[in-house]
Amino acid sequence: MLILVPNVLLGNENKNIGTHMDKILQMLQLQQQLNDATNGYGWEKGVTKNGKLIDWKRCTYLECAELIESYPWKHWKNIDAQPDYDNIKIEAVDIWHFIMSQGLEDYKMQELGSIEDLAISINALSNFQSFSKEVIPTKKNYYEQIEVVETLMRTLFCGEPTEKLMEAFIDVAMQSGLNLDALYKLYIGKNILNQFRQDHGYKEGSYIKTWNGKEDNVTMQRILEEKSDISPEELYNALEEAYPKGE
Repeated sequence: MLILVPNVLLGNENKNIGTHMDKILQMLQLQQQLNDATNGYGWEKGVTKNGKLIDWKRCTYLECAELIESYPWKHWKNIDAQPDYDNIKIEAVDIWHFIMSQGLEDYKMQELGSIEDLAISINALSNFQSFSKEVIPTKKNYYEQIEVVETLMRTLFCGEPTEKLMEAFIDVAMQSGLNLDALYKLYIGKNILNQFRQDHGYKEGSYIKTWNGKEDNVTMQRILEEKSDISPEELYNALEEAYPKGE
């Protein structure tokens, strides 16, 4: 078992993490560590240690498509359904993994600066101050919300700088019901879950993703909700306890 996250309490962001800068920087550092561990050092060149090509933009737009699928946008099916905002939040966090990875790759390969420089750039974005405050329910209907996600998808392929990509993601995060604190907490949870997956055969294809009829993401969210002051190591152990045995 490899726990890369500092042993902080996930429910005490202000006391344990401090400034907004600290939260962004820590998430970037954790993503760098996770990519180093799973893809091998030098992954920024676009190839894993196993020789597999890496395309963070493709990863991102496919996750965006999964997020859109959480809205009842289809005019021919389940027309009275409501958006699944719990899953929308998870999908937004998954997108964040890939957006950060793209940013880390850009800053390394284009010699734009260090991880700390990237964190400073994110903190300086025009919509970051709103993002760092309380969650304000969006007034957009879900068709308009989908358009915000599609703006992020377009930004991926328009040759925009890394900062524009980060800015477009923040718009998606906020309308998904996430502010910086909520994103941080769910990211740490998903980071631990990703480590748990790797330790239990995810890359080899033997990992069990459905636990008692629900995806492992749901179990992770439930554990975080039931114990807001849980530490990363305690979360890992709780996932171990909940993981299906002998199936």
